[in-house]
Amino acid sequence: MLDIKIKKLDRTGNAKIPEYATPGAAGADLYASLNEDMIIKPGERVVIPTGIALELPGPQFVALVFARSGLASKKGLALSNGVGVIDSDFRGEIKVLSVNLGQEAIVIQNGDRIAQMLFTNAYQASFLEVEELGDTLRGEGGFGSTGRK
Repeated sequence: MLDIKIKKLDRTGNAKIPEYATPGAAGADLYASLNEDMIIKPGERVVIPTGIALELPGPQFVALVFARSGLASKKGLALSNGVGVIDSDFRGEIKVLSVNLGQEAIVIQNGDRIAQMLFTNAYQASFLEVEELGDTLRGEGGFGSTGRK
């Protein structure tokens, strides 16, 4: 178990600590912290505040923010940046960058589950410039080069 320090920023008084929906859930739910309902029109990008900040245990950890599959499949709510990356030295409010890819407006209310956050190891690399890279069977093949079946 990883201990994560959470600070409620208490803009609404209703900021919620992330929670796991089930014992086997990999991602902890993040909740909207709003003073009033947020309406996201089709194609619109918004920033949804969570009302919390966190402290990771060190530079070897990262928090990753992903869309919730139910909101994505039923409403078309996706993350506009694909995956949110929360670095170990960031202490600001966690905000969820979202886009409505659906056909209808989406209403987000205070306390709604809007995204999920996973924790994993992060490695910083040492970049070594070389003249040649090692050969592999795949080589430079990409973008479907291995086929569909």
